[in-house]
Amino acid sequence: MRPLIRIPHALLLDAAGQEGLVSKAQCDAAGIDKRRVSRLVAQGRWQRVVRGVYDTDPAPVERRRRPDFHDHVRRRIAWTALLAYDDAVSTGSCALALYGVAGLPRRFDAEVALPGGLGAPGRGGIVVRQYAPFPTQLLRGRLAARFDHALAQALPTLTREQGVAVLSSALHEGYLDRTGLEHVHDLLRGRRGSRDRHTWFGLADERDESAAETFARLSCLDHGVPPDGQQVNLFRDGVFLARADLVYRLPGGRWLVVEIDGIEVHGRPGALARDARRQNALVGTDRVVVLRFAASENERPGGVGRDVAERLRRFGWVAGQPLGRDEAIELGTPARPGVRT
Repeated sequence: MRPLIRIPHALLLDAAGQEGLVSKAQCDAAGIDKRRVSRLVAQGRWQRVVRGVYDTDPAPVERRRRPDFHDHVRRRIAWTALLAYDDAVSTGSCALALYGVAGLPRRFDAEVALPGGLGAPGRGGIVVRQYAPFPTQLLRGRLAARFDHALAQALPTLTREQGVAVLSSALHEGYLDRTGLEHVHDLLRGRRGSRDRHTWFGLADERDESAAETFARLSCLDHGVPPDGQQVNLFRDGVFLARADLVYRLPGGRWLVVEIDGIEVHGRPGALARDARRQNALVGTDRVVVLRFAASENERPGGVGRDVAERLRRFGWVAGQPLGRDEAIELGTPARPGVRT
């Protein structure tokens, strides 16, 4: 029986930074020639992804169990495209995935820019764009479109919910400020598929802490119930109780709190117990009604907004009473000026 091929440490380090993927050129540099690569694939230790790109994790992607699974899949798409071409520049959603922006679809086209590219499918179905003179920067050791240009490239390929979530994430994570967002809007003008995207910029909000919150907020807006406050701190007799995703002012000094359980935060160990304590503290004031929704709720018809609108109608909610941007809510005796009771 032939001994198992030993993988050089340098190649394992390459794979670790590339979602488990390596290129033929990296294998050659590490002393793993074509024959050895073929043996690794035949032994089931590696998988061939596209010509010249190999996955060092033998488990099928859909069976991998990791907390960042969806981000892993997105980054893997981006790295597949980059490693398939030696002189590739990551663009569009692929570049945004490498930057770490939230809101992208779970799967999208692998794409790169190359000198002489025609915007047509290339190796393994990878979309190869013409390398136009857009700014680039080094990202994870490879060239990628600069963030603002990558965003303008990606927006025409996204849905409204995804696009607003990406824009909100860009603001929340500090990739752009409002001036930078206007610059991206200018870059988008005239691009194919951009005509219906211009209203998205006014819907972006840096207070969205996850794509799930963006989707829920948009669903509420679409059902005519814009939140009175977002990311609002709630106190009781000066003691902090919780920070609420969305809040609505109800008659009689009561509040409706809407919580979106995104897996990024609420799926962590101990999160369920902490969420229960928060909710008990709020409900225990007798002035708060809490509605909790899983992120997946927006995938059904009507989404979160339909349920929130129905509950608000029953409570007699009246629109047009928004809190100040940094205003808190005091559920007991007012403790400080500028705190809503």
